[in-house]
Amino acid sequence: MTPRFKWFSIVFICIAGIAGVTSALFLRQPAVPPVELLTGTYVSPNRQLAEFSLIDQHGRPFGSGNLLGHWTILFFGYTHCPDFCPTTLSTLAAFEQRLRAEAAPVRPQVVFMSVDAKRDTPEQLAKYVPYFDPEFIGITGIDQPAAEAVAAKLGVGVILTTQADGTYTVDHSAEIFVLNPAGKLVAILTGPLTVAALEADFKRIVAAPV
Repeated sequence: MTPRFKWFSIVFICIAGIAGVTSALFLRQPAVPPVELLTGTYVSPNRQLAEFSLIDQHGRPFGSGNLLGHWTILFFGYTHCPDFCPTTLSTLAAFEQRLRAEAAPVRPQVVFMSVDAKRDTPEQLAKYVPYFDPEFIGITGIDQPAAEAVAAKLGVGVILTTQADGTYTVDHSAEIFVLNPAGKLVAILTGPLTVAALEADFKRIVAAPV
């Protein structure tokens, strides 16, 4: 072996050794653990929502752009819901009141989306939603197919069942969706919902690495 060849061999062995150590260290690093939530599941990677176009309780357009720049809690329901919807909205209102009282640096906008576009007109939403909190936003579709199309994009099932007297009931999924300021889905909350659990989970979500 010539001195020149021997030198190249030593350099190659050293480089290979460094690469091997680096690879071993990299492979031994534990994966970043998912955010553990009390009331649901953290979505990783965060999921971009498809574009949508709805109207709010004032009859103004409400779309994907309205989700940008702030955290959002999105909840599906309808104003004629006898129990689950008003209970959940009351819990969300108490959660918001707690954040205000604590002067929390981050507070989400709460958006209630009706999946009953026929009865839940902007006028009806304007009466119903502020009852729970004056800052809550009510939205719906211009018609039932439009409302159900947006719900379907998030996997929210909606079933309208007509009764013998001509009235109808609305069955829908009960998840709550948390969206970040980029308008991406970051968590799906399924309960059980309490103010304390919501607050703890929201703080964990906001603090999670992007």
